[in-house]
Amino acid sequence: MAQLRRAFRGSPRKSRFQMKTWLKLTAIALLFYVHIAGLLFDVPRLNILNETIRALYFHVPMWFGMVLLFLISFIYSIRYLGKPSPETDRKVVAYANVGLVLGILGILTGMLWANYTWGSPWHGDPKQNGAAIALLVYLAYFVLRGSLDNEEQRARLSAVYNIFAFAAMIPLIFIIPRMTSSMHPGSGGNPGFNMYDLDSSMRLIFYPAVIGWFLIGLWIASIRIRIKTIEEKILELEDGKSA
Repeated sequence: MAQLRRAFRGSPRKSRFQMKTWLKLTAIALLFYVHIAGLLFDVPRLNILNETIRALYFHVPMWFGMVLLFLISFIYSIRYLGKPSPETDRKVVAYANVGLVLGILGILTGMLWANYTWGSPWHGDPKQNGAAIALLVYLAYFVLRGSLDNEEQRARLSAVYNIFAFAAMIPLIFIIPRMTSSMHPGSGGNPGFNMYDLDSSMRLIFYPAVIGWFLIGLWIASIRIRIKTIEEKILELEDGKSA
């Protein structure tokens, strides 16, 4: 372990795996504010939605965070194919992993919201079905990685698949639901919240929620990248000793 600590102290890339402290504090402050304000502040009394509209502060920002993290993973996948490196592969996996977690949380909070708004957690709505398929596509990404032993082959094939997964997610979530009949706001001709929400104070909570969940996702991803880097350093040291 002493050798490992010296290796990291002497590494000029150490800061790449760490998120700035002020960003961490910003993420904590924003989500603290969102949870307090989202549960206690007044909300507009819209027909059917009523108090359930508070889910907007959690369900939708989680999905925004998911899409942004998948986008970062997508960009690193392209970068890996252009210039392969273990460091880039670790970033691809970490951002996809955390994005998937936010996606699962988003779909669970959406089901909770749907249960009170539509009468059941799953209505087979095109938006729900598209979101579920998109998450299954990304779950298959991790199945693919786990099925290959060769590290270089695993990284290259999964990078290609990750690009396909992101390209498939966009129409599944944003395009197809708008072309079909959907009860979900912003889909199938239904207006989004910004079109019929007369109380603009909701935006004072919604936008910080989007930023907060995204920063939390970045923070978790940076931790996962650093842990994976340390694990690989340990393996390198152990292999060096055994040799």
